[in-house]
Order: sequence, then C-alpha cells, then structure tokens
Amino acid sequence: MAKATIDYSILDKFNFETPPVGIKFTVQRPAGIARIKEKMTLCEMLKHAQTGNVFHAEMADHTCDAGAYVLGQQDLEKPYTNGEYGAGLQVFDSPRSGARLYQHIYKIDKGIINYVAFAPLDKLTFEPDLLFIMASTTQAEIILRASSYKTGDMWLSKYTAAMGCSWLFIYPYLSGEINHITTGLGFGMRRRRMFPEGLHMISVPFDKIKPLLDTLAVMPWVPEPYKENGLEYVKNLRIRLGLEEPS
Repeated sequence: MAKATIDYSILDKFNFETPPVGIKFTVQRPAGIARIKEKMTLCEMLKHAQTGNVFHAEMADHTCDAGAYVLGQQDLEKPYTNGEYGAGLQVFDSPRSGARLYQHIYKIDKGIINYVAFAPLDKLTFEPDLLFIMASTTQAEIILRASSYKTGDMWLSKYTAAMGCSWLFIYPYLSGEINHITTGLGFGMRRRRMFPEGLHMISVPFDKIKPLLDTLAVMPWVPEPYKENGLEYVKNLRIRLGLEEPS
C-alpha cells in the first residue's frame, strides 16, 4: 500500500474526543498490518480503530452479513433481499417496504475488495480511501463549511433506515461525495449501542481529503458574523454593499 504522505496536523486543532480513522480497501493482503484478532461487524471495526487499534479484516472476520455484502464479499440470502428480515426487525411495516431498501444501497462488485485496513489518524501508515471523523455539531459545521468554502458544493446526508454501513463506507468511496450522518439514527448501530447519540459521523473519500485539509488551513473557522460583534459586522457589510441605508 502507498504510504501516507498527506499532512493531517490541521485536524489536531479540533481536539476531537474520538480520533479520526483512516480506512483502506485492498485486493491484496495489507503488508505490515496485522489481521484483527476477533470477529465483529463492520461498524464495530470502526469503533475498534477509534480506540487505537491498527488492523486489517477479511471476509471471515465479519459477523454482520450486511457489512460483507456492501463490500462485495458475499451475497445475501432471500429473507434479507425480499424484505422479510427487515419487516421482522420492525424496521419496515412489510416485506415489500423492506425489499425496496435494496434499490438504494451502494455496494462494491464482487472480487474487488478482499481486505479492509483500519488505523486511527496518529497511527496511519497508508493513504486512506476514506477518512472518518466523529465530531460535535460545532466541529462538524466547520468541516462541512470547509467542504463547500471554495466550491459551493452542497452538504449531503444520505442514509437509509437500515444498512447504514453502505452510506458510511461505500457511497463516499464510489461517488466521491462527502457524506455525514448523526449517531443514533442507524438501526444496526443503535441496537448495538455502538456510539453516543447526537454526534456527526463524516466520511471523506480519498479525492476530497487533501482539498478539505488545505481549505481548513486557510478558511476562518469562526467567521466574523459568529463573533460577539457579529450583528454590527453584518450591518456594516449590508451598508457597504448598498443593501441597507446607514442609520
């Protein structure tokens, strides 16, 4: 795997309570990164990395069919795809609603990803395909504003009632779009009590990582209108632009 060459030090200014995590999808076994010692779900692997662990996982290490499915490492049995399982979990009112879920899910084609490597930011030794950030609302506002500061891009939050791993791991990777969700919304993560509620999980794909970091280095994190004299600043701006008469 290519070694990490991006400078992530700007993220230190956030003092995140939970460290960001880099993730790499590979065909070949990641050199120099040990295999995970216990089997777990894909979202549990993310949490495992957030607590300081560096590891890689392969198909046999997944305990959740959904995670292995969106990674293209296995097919799903009919009770999943026909909606019976989702209805049985009370996520949907009927199999027909549960089956519709699979019209939205993003997944990797089979045979493309055999391994997934995880590392917290301070132990990152590879160029990640995804950068996961767990942020408070204030921190998330800065990051999302940076994502549109130079481009005017929309802020996207795409999610489904179940199989949230598709939107956190696969959708950003395939689409090139930064995605964000609020903890406590995802069915599987919620029932496993995976993360505290009300935090923002931001998934940044590889081609957006460096532009985001570069923008964070030059963008004002606290714009003048947010400051104590914000109302006066906005009033003066409106006067200067001819939108308001001086008082």
